[in-house]
Amino acid sequence: MPEYVNWLRHASPYINAHRDCTFVVMLPGDGVEHPNFGNIVHDLVLLHSLGVRLVLVHGSRPQIEARLAARGLTPHYHHGMRITDAATLECVIDAVGQLRIAIEARLSMDMASSPMQGSRLRVASGNLVTARPIGVLEGVDYHHTGEVRRVDRKGINRLLDERSIVLLSPLGYSPTGEIFNLACEDVATRAAIDLGADKLLLFGEEKGLIDEHGRLVRELRPQQVPAHLQRLGSNYQAELLDAAAEACRGGVARSHIVSYAEDGALLTELFTRDGGGTLVAQEQFEVVREAAIEDVGGLLDLISPLEEQGILVRRSREVLEREIEQFSVVEREGMIIACAALYQIADSDAGELACLAVNPEYRHGGRGDELLERIETRARAQGLKTLFVLTTRTAHWFRERGFVPSSVDRLPSARASLYNYQRNSKIFEKAL
Repeated sequence: MPEYVNWLRHASPYINAHRDCTFVVMLPGDGVEHPNFGNIVHDLVLLHSLGVRLVLVHGSRPQIEARLAARGLTPHYHHGMRITDAATLECVIDAVGQLRIAIEARLSMDMASSPMQGSRLRVASGNLVTARPIGVLEGVDYHHTGEVRRVDRKGINRLLDERSIVLLSPLGYSPTGEIFNLACEDVATRAAIDLGADKLLLFGEEKGLIDEHGRLVRELRPQQVPAHLQRLGSNYQAELLDAAAEACRGGVARSHIVSYAEDGALLTELFTRDGGGTLVAQEQFEVVREAAIEDVGGLLDLISPLEEQGILVRRSREVLEREIEQFSVVEREGMIIACAALYQIADSDAGELACLAVNPEYRHGGRGDELLERIETRARAQGLKTLFVLTTRTAHWFRERGFVPSSVDRLPSARASLYNYQRNSKIFEKAL
């Protein structure tokens, strides 16, 4: 029970922040077929009940492949894009139509025996995507394969205003009545951009973007994406990453890549500070800045455990309020996760680095180095020539960063007179 209460308290800011926001969610055909699909539906209904405006875009690739195989037809691709001739288009229409009906039926259930039992919602779909043919590229005729020309923004927003979940299929229609097979990633990206969505959520098999060492990449800027695309080559993870970056470049603040195979991945990504997938965002997810008076509570939460352990000198709220301008902080999603302070020593050209602290959950991420660099920059800007630090537990860390052992005798008199011999801190200095 305490864990549940703690989770709910930490999730509450996100519950409030997401209310009345527009999310475009892309679920590929593989995700619809996966055993976890039922849980994803429950999570989408939960988001809807919390006031999120939902546009769900579904794919249909494996379902189309199955119908082609059943009819003895061979699928044809060029540069990874399906060539949709007349016979293939029949399979596409069959697969997409049946899949859309199945998803609508699933979303129309009253969620009996689920966390959302008793929920009722309306699903709306229709000719909301206008498409055009890709035509002939490099001498290859793509026939009925198309690309998104326009998304009916007004129509979709009207449906969202009426509290409907909007379901978009990977089919588009031309003003002349033609039907085109579309990539669901293209539909989702264009919908997110044209609607001015707050988020684009892309489901894939992996937890998110996996780097060359097999580790999850939690956050990227759009300008960092091309290097990863070059490394990934031609695979579905690259398609998702490209779609996420394109949406951000088109004005969508945040795009997320999460796993359709992992139960609760969507909720973990949306309602926890670190998420569980990969975030591609225009703005900095984490920022180093100077502290403000509003940060005092967060600073107390950060440094109090370290004060209890005797690692840091105790500072009351009153002291922090009085000295807040001396502090620099690392803020992550509204939470202070690291801090450091710079005190100029009276009657000298020296300063003291103090109260360097990093939340234990965010250590080994280079945040201490970021703050040290920030403090050194501030010290130089103030005309200081030497930076002192007094520490009892982290001497090795400072020595690795250019600080050398010093003594009380080297401290300016204004600071030497305040040295606590009972605490017996080791003294280090660094020339600036």
